[in-house]
Amino acid sequence: MVFGLGMITAFMESLMDDGTLTMGYYMELFTKERFMRSVFYSFWITAVSTVLSLVIGLLFVRVFQEKLRGGTGRLLVWIPMLFPHFVWAYLVFLLLNQSGFLSNLLGVSGLMAERTDFPVLVQDPGGVGIMITYIWKEVPFVILMLLPVYASLSQGYKEAATLLGANRVHIFTTAEWPFIKPAIIETGAILFAFIFTAFEVPQLLGVTSPQMIAVLTYEWFYSGAWTDRPFAFAALLLAGGAVGLSMWLLTHAMNNERLRLASGGRGG
Repeated sequence: MVFGLGMITAFMESLMDDGTLTMGYYMELFTKERFMRSVFYSFWITAVSTVLSLVIGLLFVRVFQEKLRGGTGRLLVWIPMLFPHFVWAYLVFLLLNQSGFLSNLLGVSGLMAERTDFPVLVQDPGGVGIMITYIWKEVPFVILMLLPVYASLSQGYKEAATLLGANRVHIFTTAEWPFIKPAIIETGAILFAFIFTAFEVPQLLGVTSPQMIAVLTYEWFYSGAWTDRPFAFAALLLAGGAVGLSMWLLTHAMNNERLRLASGGRGG
């Protein structure tokens, strides 16, 4: 109820202009170069982080699924899930900034002459540090979501495909992918929704320009100019609405896919 009240209040604030209801703030958002740059930047960071997390997590499960079923292997992989995102962001900062652990190690070993020779990987315009943090943190989540799927996957499909002369790629596309696709897409949707609207990691590891959506709206909300606050509400509601609608559509599509698989792959 509190969440719903907050959403209604934010929506009303985004519509008010000197006591008059207007959609002007929403329309003006799309004319703001800073906002549009933030949208594309957020989408780029989110897409790369999500895709790489899914690919690495999937490969990890396929290669090490037997070891991951044991207690020790599973514990080692899931340790990152015990800590908040800002903790891993701070670790990335300590490890990868130009005066951090890795640059000092390379300097002491004689492999690097100056600290400035170390590439800028955190607080960089490309968002490399942000992506490294999310990939590091989200790969265990992908493993968590995919491991039960592979544990219940029948080996009969693989054996049949092998007997028919299929190579590894065909075995994966015909005997694995149809069954893991719903879990992959749903996991990707969860990651995309979380990263696109996240605040703490881009705030710690990002730069002043470009900024991700949550950081930009935070600055608008707490800036000295009260006229920026409606833009902050409007931007958050647009981002949240787009993510929420996409999540609902994907969930609906994946539920239909599961029903199709449960019925033996028949359409309808």
